[in-house]
Amino acid sequence: MIQSGLGLCVPRVSRLKAPSWHRAFCRIERLHPLRAHPSTFRTKVVYRCLHSDFRPFVPPTPSSLPKPAPPKTYRRTRKCLKWLRNIAVGLGIAYGVDKYFLYSSLTRSARTFWLGCLVATDYKINFRPHPPLADSIQTLHARNAERLFDLLRTNGGLYLKIGQAIAMQSAILPPEFQKMFSKMFDDAPQNSWKDAERVILEDFGKTPEELFGVSFTGEPGKGIMERTARASASVAQVHWARLVDGREVAIKIQKREIAQQVGWDLWTFNLVPYISERLLLETDFVNEANNSERMADLVASESRLRGRVYIPKVHRELSSKRIMTAEWIEGVRLWDKETLTRPWQGRWRQGSPGCRGAPLDAPNRQEVVEVEVIRNYPSKGHLKPNRDWWRGVNGKGGLGVSLKDIMQTMVDLFSAQMFLWGCCHCDPHPGNIFIRRLPSGKPELVLIDHGLYVQMEPEFRHQYSLFWKSLMTFDNKTISEIVRGWGINNPDVFASATLMKPYTGGDGSTSAGIKRTMSAKEQRERTYEMQQQMRKGIREILADEKKWPRELIFIGRNMRIVQGNNQYLGAPVNRIKIMGNWASRSLADSPDLSYGSKLMNLGRHMLFKLVMFSTDVLFYSSKVAQIFGRKSNLEDDMEASMKKMVGDMGFELNHNVFEG
Repeated sequence: MIQSGLGLCVPRVSRLKAPSWHRAFCRIERLHPLRAHPSTFRTKVVYRCLHSDFRPFVPPTPSSLPKPAPPKTYRRTRKCLKWLRNIAVGLGIAYGVDKYFLYSSLTRSARTFWLGCLVATDYKINFRPHPPLADSIQTLHARNAERLFDLLRTNGGLYLKIGQAIAMQSAILPPEFQKMFSKMFDDAPQNSWKDAERVILEDFGKTPEELFGVSFTGEPGKGIMERTARASASVAQVHWARLVDGREVAIKIQKREIAQQVGWDLWTFNLVPYISERLLLETDFVNEANNSERMADLVASESRLRGRVYIPKVHRELSSKRIMTAEWIEGVRLWDKETLTRPWQGRWRQGSPGCRGAPLDAPNRQEVVEVEVIRNYPSKGHLKPNRDWWRGVNGKGGLGVSLKDIMQTMVDLFSAQMFLWGCCHCDPHPGNIFIRRLPSGKPELVLIDHGLYVQMEPEFRHQYSLFWKSLMTFDNKTISEIVRGWGINNPDVFASATLMKPYTGGDGSTSAGIKRTMSAKEQRERTYEMQQQMRKGIREILADEKKWPRELIFIGRNMRIVQGNNQYLGAPVNRIKIMGNWASRSLADSPDLSYGSKLMNLGRHMLFKLVMFSTDVLFYSSKVAQIFGRKSNLEDDMEASMKKMVGDMGFELNHNVFEG
């Protein structure tokens, strides 16, 4: 027995090493005497040592162990991972197929669907006098206009064409949309030469060198062609080439992705079938060639237009559904007003290059042109020779033509298409019109891009001509009968929209009724109320959509563009009088009317000419005011009146989108 430091006797255990707990306790006692107070720590440790049943470690027997738990398989986690893997693989395959075989048609459709949901939700929440998530209704319009614009530009292709069509509907768009969508007329990005080459190979089974007989290395005895496009639009791009026989041609090549995308795009937008058909036909260059040749024949048969209008020749043997080859046109674009009016510095009785289908270069300039082409060849870029000799030595010359003659020819041409032939070009923006100078000093109008046309049935064409004639003579009874037959409930509004100015011959019941419903509230609530009234007014104008002639969609587009062109050039002609005169005369000249009807309509046309004298008084009064310093022209005055009238109806017009 030995006595411990605690005064207790414990048995001696010989030849055994002190347990670890004891050694630790002694060490703590030496280092920290206060912590090893007898009444606390020591007493507890010794008590536990004396009263615990210490046993040596013995491994448990297998029979004493519980049954082993089954191993964790993570079935739910593995199932989720497998599901995610399948989705990722499926999306990857779908993306690859969509990108390389469908030209991103699915991606573009999905992007459109998502944006449609976003815009619809935004308007559902915020289209009210005090939007909860926007500063004002104008802010709401602005951000959604930007979203839609970005979508159309990103998707490209037919989306750009649809965006341009939307931009033309200035009467039903808020100003925020008008300002944003005016950019839709900028040039579209062009595809690479590799894509253009593949389209030629797919349509003809030949390379460009084999089909057109050209060489890209300057091989003697071959033609030449530019790989870089001269112009690029939403559907196609145009390359210049000179064939072996010396003909210079414009090769219009459809962008390779359009054929795959057009079906998806039209399905995504879910447009009116008639509009979808017209847009689909615009991608068929055989249809465009047919329209071009038919229009050339019609112009040649009309003495009032022959020699004033030129339609480029199409080379059928080098054309297909996606490729159209036509003669190259040298001219000045309609938007270049300064070059059109600058003095002519060419020789007297000499026209600009190519006028009336003449050779682009005079015989004495052939050698100079060949030298220019050879000098340009190393650049592999633009090879077409410059033909600006008519600008003079200082390069400041112009065509020296009259803007009045240009607009007179333009309005005559499109009036004949609407009222006489029933075959209407629906995309006459300034980019599709070239002006050349004839040897007589008169302008020659060249019309290109004949893809978008509408064909008017004889009955509808006669009704439309009579409608225009009745507008000029304030024949409200005839106007009302015609437009109600078209399913239109409001003759006054439709007449004003057709004339692009307020129609003052009606009873004015519509505008008066809307003004009475407008309350004198604060600006935000008034703006909201006006736009709500606009939505209601549009629904009320069309009483029966089934009767409404779908041709009016594109005819209205044509007239809006022509009106914008006239306004841009300073309104040199009385557009409404010219169109009214063609409408009246066509009822006497139409080949599908009987001789009795023609004779009766001719007598009425003579009476109509006398009535039209009053419009001349108004027109020339406006011209005199311009001479004495007035900045606005007749088209500006009509637009201001139209804005004032429709402003009270919830509409807001902005024709700046037509300029250029």
